[in-house]
Amino acid sequence: MSIRNLDSLFDPQSVAVIGASERPFSVGGTLWHNMRTSGFAGPVFPVNPKYKTLSGQRCYARVADLPEAPELAVICTPSGTVVDLVKQLARRGTKAVVVISAGLTAQQKQAMLDAARPTLMRILGPNCVGLLAPHARLNASFAHIPARPGELAFVSQSGALVTAMLDWAEARQIGFSHFVSLGEHADVDFGDMLDYLANDPHTRAILLYIESVDQARKFMSAARSAARNKPVIVVKAGRSEQGQKAAASHTGALAGADNVVDAAIARAGMLRVDSLEELFLAAEILTRFKSPIGDKMTILTNGGGVGVMAADAAAAHSVPLAELGDGLIRDLDKVLPANWSRGNPVDIIGDAPAQRYVDALNALAKHPQDTGTLLFIHAPTAIVPSTDIARAMLPAIQPPGQRPLPLISAWVGGPAVAEARQLFIDAGIACYDLPEQAVAAIGTLQRYARNQAELTEAPPATQLHNGSTPDVARVRQLIQGALATGRDMLTEPEAKAVCEAYHIPVVATSTVPADAEAAAAEAARIGFPVVLKILSEDISHKSDVGGVVLNLQSEDEVRTAVELVLARVRKKFPKARLEGFTVQRMVKKSQAQELIIGASIDPTFGPVILFGQGGTAVEVMKDSAMALPPLNAPLAHTLIERTRVARLLKGYRDVPPADMDSVVATLMAVSQLLADVPEVAELDINPLIVNHEGAIALDARVRVSAKLPAGAANFAIQPYPAELTEVIDWHGQKLTLRPIRPEDEPRHRAFVDSLDAEDMRMRFFYSRRIMERSELARLVQVDYTREMAFIATVPDENGNEKTLGVARAIADPDNIGAEFGIILRPGMKGTGLGRILMDKLIRYQRAAGTQQLVATVLVENDRMRQLGQALGFSETPTPGDATTHQLVLNLQLSAQRA
Repeated sequence: MSIRNLDSLFDPQSVAVIGASERPFSVGGTLWHNMRTSGFAGPVFPVNPKYKTLSGQRCYARVADLPEAPELAVICTPSGTVVDLVKQLARRGTKAVVVISAGLTAQQKQAMLDAARPTLMRILGPNCVGLLAPHARLNASFAHIPARPGELAFVSQSGALVTAMLDWAEARQIGFSHFVSLGEHADVDFGDMLDYLANDPHTRAILLYIESVDQARKFMSAARSAARNKPVIVVKAGRSEQGQKAAASHTGALAGADNVVDAAIARAGMLRVDSLEELFLAAEILTRFKSPIGDKMTILTNGGGVGVMAADAAAAHSVPLAELGDGLIRDLDKVLPANWSRGNPVDIIGDAPAQRYVDALNALAKHPQDTGTLLFIHAPTAIVPSTDIARAMLPAIQPPGQRPLPLISAWVGGPAVAEARQLFIDAGIACYDLPEQAVAAIGTLQRYARNQAELTEAPPATQLHNGSTPDVARVRQLIQGALATGRDMLTEPEAKAVCEAYHIPVVATSTVPADAEAAAAEAARIGFPVVLKILSEDISHKSDVGGVVLNLQSEDEVRTAVELVLARVRKKFPKARLEGFTVQRMVKKSQAQELIIGASIDPTFGPVILFGQGGTAVEVMKDSAMALPPLNAPLAHTLIERTRVARLLKGYRDVPPADMDSVVATLMAVSQLLADVPEVAELDINPLIVNHEGAIALDARVRVSAKLPAGAANFAIQPYPAELTEVIDWHGQKLTLRPIRPEDEPRHRAFVDSLDAEDMRMRFFYSRRIMERSELARLVQVDYTREMAFIATVPDENGNEKTLGVARAIADPDNIGAEFGIILRPGMKGTGLGRILMDKLIRYQRAAGTQQLVATVLVENDRMRQLGQALGFSETPTPGDATTHQLVLNLQLSAQRA
C-alpha cells in the first residue's frame, strides 16, 4: 500500500485515544491532553477501562463500546494488547491507527499487519511519538509542545529527534504542515509519506530525517515523483565509516553505505544536508529562489574585505567564480571608478552612491552567460544610507514584466542595514546576514540543480557507448564454469575476458605454470618489458603479498622475480593454492592517470557503480564517488565530476585532457554488465590507465554469486523499458511504438506546437497554445514505475523520428487506478492510430496489474467517447459536472473475460 487511507491518518473526522489517562507525565495522559487541547473539530473518544469519565466526558471501556467507528485511533497501551486492539478497530471500520506502543516482537508486528490488511487500515509506528497536522488541528502525539502551522513537512525515524526538532523550530517560529514520527515504520514508511506529501497543498517542501531505507525501488520511485513537484531535503544519519565491513575488492571497501545513500539521493533529485540547521536553511533558499541557478557566481560588493571572504567561502563550497569577459569589463569600466577591482569580486568601492550600484547591476545583467548567479554584498558606510541603496536596486533586480535577476544578497551589519535587509526580504529576495551564509546557499542551489538534472535522466538498462553489442553468452559461460567448480572469484584472465566481451580494452594476458622457465619463455614471446603476477584464487589483492612485479626487462629478471614471488607467497600464505602466473606486456602511457571503475551490491539499493582515482593507494586516497545504474553518457560524466581526479583528467600545464569518451564508455559497459548478468557480485577494474590517447584496463577482478544479486530487476531505479518498443507496418510506413524518454523533448515540442487550439482544449481542458518548458519537460521525464507514455513515430523526410501521437497513463501509488489521455497530430484522426496507441497502453497497464483505466472527457469530445466505447470502456456523467463524462475500463475483469 502507499497513500490508501492516509487522509484518514492526517485529516480524520474522529479520533479515539486508546489508553487515555489523567496520570501526569504518562504517555496516555500526554496524548489525551494534546488531542483534547489541539482544537480538533471532530469528536475525540477516550478508551480506558480504568475510568468512567476523563476530563469531564465519558470514557469507554472497550472499542466495541464506542458510539461510532473512529476514523483514526491512537494506541498507547502495552505491546501485548496491540494486536487484539487492531483487530477490534478493523472490525469497527477504523481506517488508520497510530501505534505509540513500543516493544512489539517481530511476530506481534506481523500479526498487527495481518489484522489491518483486509480492511486496508493504515498503521503509523509502532514505537513512535505520533503525528501532528497543524492545519487539521490534529496533535496525535505525546510531544511536549504543539507545532505551529506552516508549509514545511518533517518526517523522522527518530522519536527523540522529533521532540528536539519541535523545540528548536518553536524557538525560531518555524511552522509545519505535517510533523510525523515513523517509528519502526511497519506499514507507513518514507515512500508512503513522500507520495502523500508530494501532492499535499499545504506542503511547500519536504524534510526527512532518515536512518535506514526499506524497499529501495518503492522509496526511489516515490522520491523521484515528489522531487519533481517540490524540494525534498534529507538528513541521513550515519556518515561515519565505523562498522563498515571489509570487502574482497577495493570497490567493496570503498562502497560504504553512506556513499551509496549520497548517490541515491542525488539520482532522485533530492538534496542531502548534514545538520538540522542546514535542513531549514536549504528549505528556505530552495523555496524562495525562483530563478535558474548558474554554474558559477559573480560577487558585487562595496567592500574588498567582505568580497575576499565570499571568495574564500566559494572555494570551500566548490562554487566557481565567473571569469569576467572583455565585453562585461568594458561595460563596467563605463560606470565604475578607474580604481575598481577589474575582476571578480566586482568591488565598486566603499564611497559608491546608490546610482553606481544600479549601473553596475545593469551592466552585469547584460551579460548573464558571463556572470551566472549574482551575490550582492553590502557593508554599511556613512556615505549613503543602506535603505536608499536597497530602494534604488530593487527595480533593477525585479524589472517589471521580466524575469528577476538570479541574485542573493548579504547585508552585513546590524541596525544600519536592518531596514534595507527587510526591504529585500519583503520583495522575496533571498537575504543573509553574512557572506559565508549566502555563498553556502548558492552552493546548496547548485548541488540541488545538479541533482535535479540527474532526475531527468532515464537511460535503458542495455546501452553501450559506441552502440556495439556485448558477448553476453561468453560471459555467462565463464561465470557458470567458475560456479560449477565452486569458485566465486574469476581468475585474472577470466575477469579480463569479461571486460573484453563488453568492449573494455584490456592488456593481453597469458597464463603460465608456477615455473620460472615457463614464465621466462612466455615473456620472451610477448616482448619486454613485462609484468608478472601471481595467479591464485586464494589471493585477492596480489600487490599486498608482493605478488606483482613490474617492468621486467629480460628472461633472467623474470626467472628471479618468479622465485622471489613464490618465496614471499609461501611465507605469507603457505596454504594458498597456486595456479601459476600471468604474464602481460608492461603498458606505459605518457601523461596518464590511474583510475578505478568498479561495481558492488548494496544491501539496500542493489547494484552500484564506483569511479575514482585508482592504483595501489586507492583505499588511502579515497577519491571516489558512487552512482546507481543504469548509466548513460550524461550520468557517467556527472559521476566523474564528483571526484577530485576529474580536474586532472581535464588537463593541466603541458598535460592534455584525457580521452573522456573512453572512460564514459567503460562506465556504461559496467552498467550494462550489471543489467545483463545477475551473477556479478563485485567488479574491480584497477587500474584503468587513461590519457589523451584512450583507456586500457591493466587488471580486473570479478566476484560472482549464484544468488543473482545483480540484474536490471534488482536496480533501485527502473531502467528505460526499451523492451516495450515495437515496429509495425502501418499505411505503407514503419510505425514505431515506444515509451517516451527525456531525449524526446525537442521532438515533443514540435508535436505539441503542431496541435491546434481545439486539440489542446479537448485533451488538456484549456485553450493555451504555448506550453511552458517546465511543463513540457514533465511530459517527457517519466518515472516508469508508476507512469507510462507511449509515442507513435514515423521517419520524416530526413530519416528522423516524427511524433504522430501519444497515449499516457499515470497510476496512483497503489496501482488501483490509472488516469489516461491520448492526443494525435492534426490529420491523424480517423486513421486508426488512436486505436493502436490505446491497445498498446491497455496491454501494458493490464500486465502491470493496474485495476482500472479512467479518464475525464468533455461531453463534446465525440471521437474520444466513441473510441472508448469501441474499446469496452463504460461511460457515466461526472457527478456535479455537466460538461464532462467519466470513461472507465476494468482491466483485470476484462482480461478474465477475454
